[in-house]
Amino acid sequence: MKKLIYLIVPLLLSACNAEQTQTEEKTENQTEQPAGEESKAVNIEEKEEGGYARESAWDELLKDHVDDKGMVDYGGMKKDREKLEGYLKEISANGPAKNWSKDEKMAYWINAYNAFTIKLILDNEGVSSIKDIGPAAQIPFVNTPWDIKFIEIEGKKYDLNNIEHGILRKDFKKDPRYHFALVCAAKSCPRLRNEAYTAKKLDKQLEEEAEVFLNNEEKNIINNNEVKISPLFKWYSKDFERKMGIAEWINTYSDDKVDKKMDKFSYTDYSWELNGSF
Repeated sequence: MKKLIYLIVPLLLSACNAEQTQTEEKTENQTEQPAGEESKAVNIEEKEEGGYARESAWDELLKDHVDDKGMVDYGGMKKDREKLEGYLKEISANGPAKNWSKDEKMAYWINAYNAFTIKLILDNEGVSSIKDIGPAAQIPFVNTPWDIKFIEIEGKKYDLNNIEHGILRKDFKKDPRYHFALVCAAKSCPRLRNEAYTAKKLDKQLEEEAEVFLNNEEKNIINNNEVKISPLFKWYSKDFERKMGIAEWINTYSDDKVDKKMDKFSYTDYSWELNGSF
């Protein structure tokens, strides 16, 4: 009897260990890994030819409810909600077409990103930060405010990350100045320009926004005693450095200059406080 017990116990322990190992392997295999930027890539099926969203309505909204510093009167935007929704419908119905120029496409996507961000804030009236939208525990590129599929263009659903990471960062690698124009509704973002971006003025507009951003002491501290730049240059360093070094970006657009060989930087604190009020 004792011999039988001695034989059975090891077999049972072995079976339990095997089952536990299989369970652990199954659990590990079922665990979803956080998605990266590549998960936001989109394939745009452009029409051969297409119409255009009227930028005049968006331009009027920006002039009426955004000041020169880029601060938004969300209460005013709320009162003009019908005009905003009308513009967004035009954006949704008139996606980029193959016969559009590169500048027309970039201006379209910048305007779309900024206008839909305004809508997201209005849809969540009362938030003090865009990051208050959505679940308390947020995973980048999975369930943040930038991952909400509330944008529809030509019948296809998008989120803000699709526009920024899946389109602009992918299709406009030669000109990362769009980073100075995209506004995520936070105080430390670039300012929201109080006019619509247009293909005809795009180069001038982006140049101006780069200068305004780099000379804003709340976002970049550049002087003889200290150099602390916006985290945007850290988060999107690959985009910027694809064209030129960070020091060269600073020296091109900032009134104060740095050593052109400088390649180590400190960064300012990033405020996610809402860029305006209701």
